[in-house]
Amino acid sequence: MNPFILLMIAVTGMGIHLYFDKETRSARRVIAIILLWLLPIFVGVPGLFAFLGHTFAADKIAAYIGWPSGNPFQFEVAVANLALGILGICCIWLRGNFWIATVIAASVFGFGTAYVHIMEVVTHHNVALGNAGPALYLDIFNPVLFLSLLTTLKFLEKKERKSSPVPD
Repeated sequence: MNPFILLMIAVTGMGIHLYFDKETRSARRVIAIILLWLLPIFVGVPGLFAFLGHTFAADKIAAYIGWPSGNPFQFEVAVANLALGILGICCIWLRGNFWIATVIAASVFGFGTAYVHIMEVVTHHNVALGNAGPALYLDIFNPVLFLSLLTTLKFLEKKERKSSPVPD
């Protein structure tokens, strides 16, 4: 799925959500809304599409990445993507520590796949678009973004709890 289309959907959704949001606008609330839109759209949707591609168009996807077709490991990657897709979509309804688990899983997978892509470039000179193109950059950028936003959110939540008076 085109990351620019996903970005436009996420930004539009965030904007509408913030515009109609009835809660007091704070930095914590804005970051929570950003994550609420980013996790389903940048973890969930790509995970589901990657599952479909690696399952039902495996040879085409393998060629796009610059890998040989017919490798059974491709279905294992498909199932891992399905798991991430489900985690990302569930972030719509499940929050709190579920977001932490989803960001950790997406970050480990993203950084891991980025490492594989980089090693493919270095050792096999695989500069196929699916290996050394947008997927590589997003495999690094997305986890950094998610981890940064989530860390900031947790810091702000802790700060709010400390500043709130404790009822008697």
